[in-house]
Amino acid sequence: MSDFLTVSREAHDRLVSAAYQARGFSAEEAAEGAKLAAEAARHGIRTHHALKALHLDHLFGSATGGCVPGAEIEVVPSKFEGSEVWNANRKLGQSVAYRAIDRCIELADRYGIGQVSVDNAFHYLWGGGYVMEAAERGYIAYTNCTSALAEVVPFGGKFPTLGTNPHSWGFPTTDAVGFPLVSDWATSVVAMGRVQALKREGKELPPNAAVDKDGNPTTNPNEVAALLPFGAHKGYAMCLLNEVYGALIGGSLPTLRGRASQAPEGEKTTTAFYFQVIHPDAVSGNAFANGRDQMANLKEVLADIFGHGNEGCILPGQFEAEARKRSDEAGGLHFTAAEVAEFNELADEIGHAGLEPV
Repeated sequence: MSDFLTVSREAHDRLVSAAYQARGFSAEEAAEGAKLAAEAARHGIRTHHALKALHLDHLFGSATGGCVPGAEIEVVPSKFEGSEVWNANRKLGQSVAYRAIDRCIELADRYGIGQVSVDNAFHYLWGGGYVMEAAERGYIAYTNCTSALAEVVPFGGKFPTLGTNPHSWGFPTTDAVGFPLVSDWATSVVAMGRVQALKREGKELPPNAAVDKDGNPTTNPNEVAALLPFGAHKGYAMCLLNEVYGALIGGSLPTLRGRASQAPEGEKTTTAFYFQVIHPDAVSGNAFANGRDQMANLKEVLADIFGHGNEGCILPGQFEAEARKRSDEAGGLHFTAAEVAEFNELADEIGHAGLEPV
């Protein structure tokens, strides 16, 4: 981590909370925004930490009406006991997401499976953080969302009509491998947050990840106008699924999402979330070989997959677990010097103490 500086998490959280409160968010909302940002940085997720979150809020959130500080969640009546639908009323996405994953766990404890769909939402940033938290508590969890903007060109198309649209899964594998198995990715080759990070770092994108304003491939982050789906038609299909979920929940046209000034009267421009949590007992057939219980069987299956010469293979969530260990051993969060400078510019703007390397 020689290219990074370590800053105190406490100082980080105080600054980020103060920045949110300066924009009108409640102390509780600000703390939840700071928590998700800190956990992203702690796990090495540099595309969705506080700078990204606050930048997103400035462009599409509290400054423009896309996110409403202090908004209250409305639970929409449902005939299904294990399912809830929420109208988030454009509340801070991180606040909504933490509440949704907790509610799914409560439903899963009662019904074996719980799901919460969220309409009229503002982006929740790092989906992996929510499913990881559920997995650490012993549950199987999944979430997807529609991204703030349509920035992805469909496979074979020319114009961006899809979001970067992430999928996130978490599995309770800590006893088996030492950390939760977490699969979390944007369905574009890179996230737009990664493009912004590469701009700050003065680095190039990988080939076939983005196009310029004329639709030509580019590796220059300063020329990016739209992104491409990963894995050609396969990643495109995964990306499209989020738009289908969003449409069924209540989301409107992707090309208008996040662009309220361009939307005709009656159209919506908010995002949609979907959360699902499964209690492991609810999927257990209780007929495991050689008298193993469910978690022992999970451990044996993973040992078989990553045996036979495959011991060096990477597990989903391994990089994040390693980054978390480095952060905890260093006693803080890792940021580049440029990022620390940007944090301190923010601190000056709101009259708050800045971040100093520890």
